[in-house]
Amino acid sequence: MARPTVGLALGSGGARGFAHLGTIKILKDEGIPIDLIAGSSMGALVGCFYAAGIDLEQLYKISGAFKRKFYLDITVPKMGFIAGNRVKDLIRVFTHNKNLEQLNIPVGVVATDLMTGEKVVFKSGSISDAVRASISIPGVFVPEKINGRIFVDGGVVDRVPVSVAKEMGADIVIAVDVSKVKKNAEITSIYDVIMQSIDIMQTELVSSKVIDTDIMIKPHVEIFSSRAFTNIKEIIEIGEEETKKHIPEIKELIERWQK
Repeated sequence: MARPTVGLALGSGGARGFAHLGTIKILKDEGIPIDLIAGSSMGALVGCFYAAGIDLEQLYKISGAFKRKFYLDITVPKMGFIAGNRVKDLIRVFTHNKNLEQLNIPVGVVATDLMTGEKVVFKSGSISDAVRASISIPGVFVPEKINGRIFVDGGVVDRVPVSVAKEMGADIVIAVDVSKVKKNAEITSIYDVIMQSIDIMQTELVSSKVIDTDIMIKPHVEIFSSRAFTNIKEIIEIGEEETKKHIPEIKELIERWQK
């Protein structure tokens, strides 16, 4: 029997984006196919790591060891505080220096052209270049230059890239939104100011437009900081638990489509 093409739209959200791993694990455990992934920022990073063939047990271990000191390469701030070379090397190593077209399943990586404001979706070319562009939080990371264009975080234009998953051919889109403002967050540095401001802007942006998806999973990870890579285990578990609640609805949707 023919079945629908199932796409995942994984949203931005900094460290909270590790909840995406919990979603992927539960979908796999329940036998729900993941045929393609569209990702913004942290969603792009997690999506590419998974599509590169790293098994979930390994991904859980990697996420537990993910600390800011491993990717922070502070630079003299001209266009950003973090040079981003370390994190790019990290992405290159874990994805075996592959191109996007070599991944096990198609992944669309969303970034923002800083000069034109255009949403750009990378579907081919270097994974490390595309993901580094997609995670370039404005003011924090130095923007990524690709083919003469300057790119910043995909979440600036498309926090949860459902439309990208549809354009890639998904019949059913499962979206995961992990970017919600942490209220009364501790603000102690310019980094905190930038990250909290972006969270507020993105929350306002999403609240003003309806995200047209079949399934929307919203793990309650707003109690955690998007910028502190601590509590990763709890963040993943919340992703798992929230996804479990949607499994009957997802299965019913697939069955309805087949009929």
